[in-house]
Amino acid sequence: MPACYYNPVTTVFGAGSLERIADLCQGNVALVTFPEAAQLGLVERVRDLLGERLACVIDNVQPNPDVAWLRDVHQGFWAEHADCDTVLALGGGSAIDTAKALIVGTASGRFDELLDLLASGKPFVPARHKTLIAAPTTAGTGSEVTPWATLWDNGQQKKYSLHLECTWPKAAIIDPDLMLTVPAGVTVSTGLDALSHALESIWNVNANPLSDSFAVSAIEDILDCLPRLHHDLGNRELRARMALAALKAGMAFSNTKTALAHSISYEMTLRHGLPHGIACSFTLPRVLGLAWGRDAGRDRTLQKVFGCDLPDAQRRLRDFLQRLGVKTEFEDYGVSATEADAIIDFAMQGARGRNFIGSPSARHAIPLSLSGTTP
Repeated sequence: MPACYYNPVTTVFGAGSLERIADLCQGNVALVTFPEAAQLGLVERVRDLLGERLACVIDNVQPNPDVAWLRDVHQGFWAEHADCDTVLALGGGSAIDTAKALIVGTASGRFDELLDLLASGKPFVPARHKTLIAAPTTAGTGSEVTPWATLWDNGQQKKYSLHLECTWPKAAIIDPDLMLTVPAGVTVSTGLDALSHALESIWNVNANPLSDSFAVSAIEDILDCLPRLHHDLGNRELRARMALAALKAGMAFSNTKTALAHSISYEMTLRHGLPHGIACSFTLPRVLGLAWGRDAGRDRTLQKVFGCDLPDAQRRLRDFLQRLGVKTEFEDYGVSATEADAIIDFAMQGARGRNFIGSPSARHAIPLSLSGTTP
């Protein structure tokens, strides 16, 4: 069957590419970033580049943005800065997700109107919106070249998935120099998020030869590069390689969405507070076992990376994670066998779970229970 690939994001890659923001950002600009950005000199650098066009700075973005916090930020932004033309997201996935929520305006100006629209699950066109430019400071989120954002409601133990035509960034600026100060833990977590994006795009019902090409290249680079970067955080060459690998992973899943490992991760983050990159990667060896043998074409793509021996492939992936300090069993995170089964059952039924090539029958054909190290 003919393959169709679509990604409308203008992508600028390379050291020093942040200098392009003055050309890429139109009109007045709102900067959305993380609290440490000012201390790192990033806010002042953006101010120098944009001058009087920088209309406001929102620099208190929290990890996994919660709707209770977003409500006031969103409503204040639209009440006070409705004349802003562009929102510049500078940071990791949380900053970019926050910016994606902020650019979507409602007719009433109320944030809860947006939540109601998202909860309905029905497509909608926003009453108004702004343009988004994304400049990631971590290598892993992929959010700079995808339209999706996750908004968390920790009080109600649920999440909202935001995905509109306007939430595709107009441009992505991937400057590896912005990632030189990222600490080891975040480097690993975001790098594993990218690995999960690439693998999830392969064992996916929406995979195509173009997404596969991005995914295989990303996986090979991450497996080789991330452990070395973990021990040499200031290495600019390794930072650039990881930034490019994460970009390729983002380009892969921008067309497929994610699958089972991510569906499991949402529950692990909500219930057990796992950082996203760990939550979506610790099950990868098990999900690899579930995917293997389901589809000959998917097997051929996975075997380009791992070879033809499934137990060896799982062992290699498990060893890779454990060398980076990531435990690979549910019980390592305080999850009982009963709860793990419930999480997996729920994940299989979710939208991302249904993208998985082994869903729904694979859950019962190859159990993901806690017993044993190989499914």
